[in-house]
Amino acid sequence: MSLESDIAVLRKVRLFDDLETEQLRLLAFGAEHRRLRAGEFVYREAARADAGFVIASGSVVLTRGRPEREKFIGVFGPGDLLGELALLTETVRPASAKAETDCDLIRIGRPLFRRMLEEYPDFALGVQARLRDDLADMTSRIGKMEGRFRD
Repeated sequence: MSLESDIAVLRKVRLFDDLETEQLRLLAFGAEHRRLRAGEFVYREAARADAGFVIASGSVVLTRGRPEREKFIGVFGPGDLLGELALLTETVRPASAKAETDCDLIRIGRPLFRRMLEEYPDFALGVQARLRDDLADMTSRIGKMEGRFRD
C-alpha cells in the first residue's frame, strides 16, 4: 500500500476526523503494515494491548470467550479501528480479532498516537470530546436497560 492510500483509509476513521492531511501523513508514515491471511489472529483475548489496528482491506471478526463457548461480537471492515482503548492506556484485549478474509491492516502503536496528541493539542481536545460523548452515550444506553435487571 502507498502512503496516499494509507491516508485515504485513515481519513475514514472517526477518531481521526479532526486531523488535516499533513497530520494524517505523519500518522500513516509512523504506522506499520500487517498482512494477514484468512484465519490468522490480529490479536487474542486477554493479550497485552499496545496498539490499535485500522482495517485497510478485508474483514475481521471479533469474538469473546473460549472456542467451545465463543460469543460473536461483530464483523469489521475497511476504515474500522480495532483496539481504540489501547491507543490511550495500558490494557488487555477484551476479545479476539481474527481475519475473516485476507486483510491489510495499519498498526498504530501507542507511542505514535501519544506523540500525535502531544504535537496537536486541538486533536487531543477532539479525542477527549469524542470519548466524553461516547461515555455519555454508553451511560444513557445502560440507564435505559436498568429495568431489565431489577429483582
